[in-house]
Amino acid sequence: MLCEYNILEFLLLQFPVAAEIDAILKERIMIFDGAMGTMIQKYRFDESEFRGAEFNDHPANLKGNNDILSLTQPEAICKIHKVRKYIV
Repeated sequence: MLCEYNILEFLLLQFPVAAEIDAILKERIMIFDGAMGTMIQKYRFDESEFRGAEFNDHPANLKGNNDILSLTQPEAICKIHKVRKYIV
């Protein structure tokens, strides 16, 4: 796994509100929304970078499918989460 860290440990160490979030998560589902798409756009991936080797022969256009980047550009996704500290 390229991005090895425990998200809960990271949150608990970095943010005081993390304990409260942890308690809520034990009771119900939470949805976090943010500017992940904006962070991804800074990389300016082209079609071939969205495809990667994994989806080289896929019949549809994949540019803009940010979800697929977890498979084709895992280093970039990890960097956004770790270096940019997207989880705020």
